[in-house]
Amino acid sequence: MIKKTLFFTQPAYLHISNRQLIIDLKNQGTTHQVPVEDIGFVILENQQITVTQSVIASLIDNNACILCCDEKHMPSGLLMPLAQNNTFTEKVRYQLEASEPLKKNLWKQTVVSKIRNQAALLTSIGIDSTPMHRWASEVTSGDKGNVEAKAASYYWEKYFEYLKTKANRHRNGPPPNNLLNYGYAILRAVVARSLSASGCLLMVGIYHRNKYNPFCLADDVMEPYRPFVDQVVLNIVSQLREIPEQLTTALKKELLVIPTLDTLIDGQKSPLMIATQRTSASLVACFGGESRKMLYPEML
Repeated sequence: MIKKTLFFTQPAYLHISNRQLIIDLKNQGTTHQVPVEDIGFVILENQQITVTQSVIASLIDNNACILCCDEKHMPSGLLMPLAQNNTFTEKVRYQLEASEPLKKNLWKQTVVSKIRNQAALLTSIGIDSTPMHRWASEVTSGDKGNVEAKAASYYWEKYFEYLKTKANRHRNGPPPNNLLNYGYAILRAVVARSLSASGCLLMVGIYHRNKYNPFCLADDVMEPYRPFVDQVVLNIVSQLREIPEQLTTALKKELLVIPTLDTLIDGQKSPLMIATQRTSASLVACFGGESRKMLYPEML
């Protein structure tokens, strides 16, 4: 089931009644309600939103994520369930006991899938992706040669050339990095939610290791999904015929399509939100010794 994404940009009071999320919009004087079980993501952007504890508890009980934004209206925090899987302890043990060879193999699969999706995006906009396919075939266990970085350098050079901008990919770089950053934050929440539901510890990655990052595993698994966000940003810029300097509310709403984007995974067409669930389940199967293959999406 595709879950709803609720995006709040106005002052509001959120509370629960009869398993419904009641939304009182202060400025409009109107009230709306949404079944809690239908909600997958809640994005709180306005600084004048009041949320009751029952809202938080109900959303967590239904495996929904709450994405909080700072005073600059950029995602700054993610609240989600600690454990929504009935065999959580067993699966965490498998994850913690995963061997280095297994993790290196999983990272190789992740990098190969990412490069191939980047290549597919370049091909779709008429750019030669031959080097990308060659590099994908050269990735070794654990990507010891750092082929990912080599491919990324070529990919972003061509990506920004296509947009006719001298910008480069940097978190604090000029537009369209603002669009990319916001889209990746949404993607990270989608992936984190799926991993949590599958019984994984988000802070224990297969490649990313950072004592300040509680979402290392999500940052690993989301890599092959990033080109889907890149495609959305390309579409936005193409429609506007210019790179927007400001990340407006309207643009953010356009980026909220990310969880419902079409993907092809294991030969089946599937919304991105569902694809991340299949990817997460395949990762757990690898940790448990049931499989050696991660299921990652392909761009249509």
